[in-house]
Order: sequence, then structure tokens, then C-alpha cells
Amino acid sequence: MNQEQRKAWNENHKRLTDMIAKPAEHQEAVELFLSQHAWLYAGGMDGDGHPTMEDELVQDIKEETLRRYPVEMPDTRNSIVWHLWHIARIEDMTMNVLIHGGDQLFHNWQAKMNVTAVHSGNEMREEEAAAFSATVDPDALFSYRLAVGRRTREIMRSLQPGQFKTKVDPARIRRLLEQGAVKDEARWLLDYWGGKTFAGLVLMPATRHPFVHLNRCLRIKEKYQK
Repeated sequence: MNQEQRKAWNENHKRLTDMIAKPAEHQEAVELFLSQHAWLYAGGMDGDGHPTMEDELVQDIKEETLRRYPVEMPDTRNSIVWHLWHIARIEDMTMNVLIHGGDQLFHNWQAKMNVTAVHSGNEMREEEAAAFSATVDPDALFSYRLAVGRRTREIMRSLQPGQFKTKVDPARIRRLLEQGAVKDEARWLLDYWGGKTFAGLVLMPATRHPFVHLNRCLRIKEKYQK
């Protein structure tokens, strides 16, 4: 994803922000979301075939680069696998539980990924992040994230005009709390989500949030894998 493509992605995100809550533009908003979302996953997600941010990240990447912790960057100390975990967990929780009212896909993937943490990664202590980075199964992690992305696309296609204005149900927030989806120190995240509409969740956890973290991953790779 070159600079021109990044610029176009950001401009399209502004367009999506402007139209997503307008019932008359619902279908156009969904299609634009699907295009934006596809850039954040492995190529072929939408059948377009263009190289994506994830394609760029995984090309020739070494396992030691994926797992490296801590990293010395201005805006993060976390490993690439941590960032991938974090964005997958956030998207899984917000799309599958808060918007769809279903179950997290994580419960079917935890053992495969060889992880003990069930939370989002927010407020993770350094020793936790180091242990996670050393033991997580990267292949299973990529597969989990892909499953989350595919499910997000199904959910988006199922939403009806006007639903993007729906406020998050407090009962669904409580459900995440009961599942340990965030650490006690990160309950502020549930408060933040609780004040959002479906549109707000789509515009951040499902699109802007992974875009930001994937950019960090690419900078980590550039620095440590010459």
C-alpha cells in the first residue's frame, strides 16, 4: 500500500464517516466499508487481488521480527504479534458482541493460538506482553484475524438502513465485562464503547483502529528487518 493508496484510504474513510448514518446512503456506505476493510486483510478478501497492508507486512517477514519485544519506537513498545492480536480482539468484541449480539469467535481459537489472555491487550503488563509475544502461534493468530474479518463482512451485509444509528445495548457491554474481555485496568474501554452507535464502532474498531496499528507494524518491520 503506497502513499497514494494510503491517502485515498483516508479520504474514503472521511466519505464513509459522512454517509454511514444516512439511511438513504446505507448500501453505498456498506460497499465503501467493504472496500476499506479489505485493504486491512490479506489480498483476495474482496476478490480484487490488489496488494494490501497485511500483504505488505507478511511479505518475507521473519518470525523473530513478528515476535520481537520490546521494540524501540516513538509510539509503541509492543511486538507485531501483539498489535495483530489487539486489533483482532477489538474487532471480534465490537462487531460480534456489541453490534451483532452474538459470540466472540475467540472462544474457538484460543487453544489454537496458544494464549492464556482472553482480554483485548489494553493495559497489558510488560511481562505479560513479553510472554505472549514469545508463545503465541503466529499462523493461528493470522487465521483467527482472517476469520474475524470475514465475519465482520457478513455482519455488515446483514445490517439494514437506519441500524447504524443504533446505540450499543448496555447488556452487551456487561456481557463483555463478565467474559473478562477487558482487564480491570481497562474498563474505560467499555465505557467508551458504551457511548457509541453502531456507526461509531464501524468507523473506529473495524476500520481506523486496525489501519493505525498495521501502519505501526509496518514501521516495526522496516526498522528491525533490513
